[in-house]
Amino acid sequence: MAPTTTSGLELFDGPFWSDPYPAYAELRADEPVRRLDLPDGPMWIIARYEDARAAFVDARFSKDWRYTLPADQRAAMPAAPTPMMLLLDPPDHTRLRKLVSRSFTARRMAGLRPRVQEIADDLLADLPAGGTVDLMAHYAFLLPVRVICELLGVPAEDRDDFGRWSSTMIDESPQDEKFAASQKLSEYLAGLIDRKRTEPDDALLSALTQVSDEDGDALSQEELVAMAMLLLIAGHETTVNLIGNGILGLLTHPEQREILADKPELWPSAVEEFLRWDSPVTNAPVRFAAEDVEVAGTTIPEGAVVMLGIAAANRDDARFADAARLDVSRDDRGHLAFGYGLHHCLGAPLARIEGEVALRSLFTARPDMALAASDLTHRRSTLVRGVTELPVRLGEPA
Repeated sequence: MAPTTTSGLELFDGPFWSDPYPAYAELRADEPVRRLDLPDGPMWIIARYEDARAAFVDARFSKDWRYTLPADQRAAMPAAPTPMMLLLDPPDHTRLRKLVSRSFTARRMAGLRPRVQEIADDLLADLPAGGTVDLMAHYAFLLPVRVICELLGVPAEDRDDFGRWSSTMIDESPQDEKFAASQKLSEYLAGLIDRKRTEPDDALLSALTQVSDEDGDALSQEELVAMAMLLLIAGHETTVNLIGNGILGLLTHPEQREILADKPELWPSAVEEFLRWDSPVTNAPVRFAAEDVEVAGTTIPEGAVVMLGIAAANRDDARFADAARLDVSRDDRGHLAFGYGLHHCLGAPLARIEGEVALRSLFTARPDMALAASDLTHRRSTLVRGVTELPVRLGEPA
């Protein structure tokens, strides 16, 4: 089956940013595998749940960008601009993940819950007694940034710089600004890693400088910088938007808020539902077709750039009954918000803890909160989904 000849630009224009789900529903129904002729070149999107889930574990969809080049040019080019785990296939990905997993364990993440709670309590205590406040700037952003910076050992005074660089790299920004932000973050992390080698502490970044396997393999300086960059960006961008989207979801669905007030034991399932219903990661980072691949009757050609539509897949009625409905008591797991397969998000356990603690604590402390604006602006990003500001009337503290 050949792709239609429409440009696909309408998917990323106008009302799409505030509500992409009608466009995703149209894709799933009419053209679940579609070529988009975008300004930076053609890209393919896979929109149905079963197709996207299968593509996550299909080795023919590679992380190696060199498949976009003619076969005779590939060997002369480096596999990735930086050795970031997210951009690599096995065996390189396997090696890096094995080394990092020694320090980034689920037990270590679970041990952070008391500290996450302390940070949430401190931020809530800093909110005014009443009036209107932007909860993105004063809560949803601050909590994950403090957690990931403390986890890695990033000094508190550097958090604002890091947050600004990260947003520039993730959002729709000019390429020169993205490159400059990436360079600044890389240089900052290289200097921080050098300090951790001579002045080690108990934070994760120090542990990563010392980790090695039974054969003595360790992370190189370049790999350490790339890993720190990945953990810092992925470790807060997903969770910032999980918290923000969760707040917005409950403020616009009071019946779901009442369910959680009556049954607080449902908070963990509510977090899974927020991840599915308004996924903080819109599309997985791109993959590249290592050969012609047929998906849903359409052939994606060798060398194509491919997006796996996480948000589109998570609203697929064929997988989730009445998928457009927010239901915090939904007991149907299996969403793709953290990916699937060997690239499943390493920080998923921590993101779940932060999301649960942040949302439960906020709605317990401020039971009368209400939206203070109806016209919200969403970030212009094909990677993440969230609002730029979330003005809320706090109401009286509990």
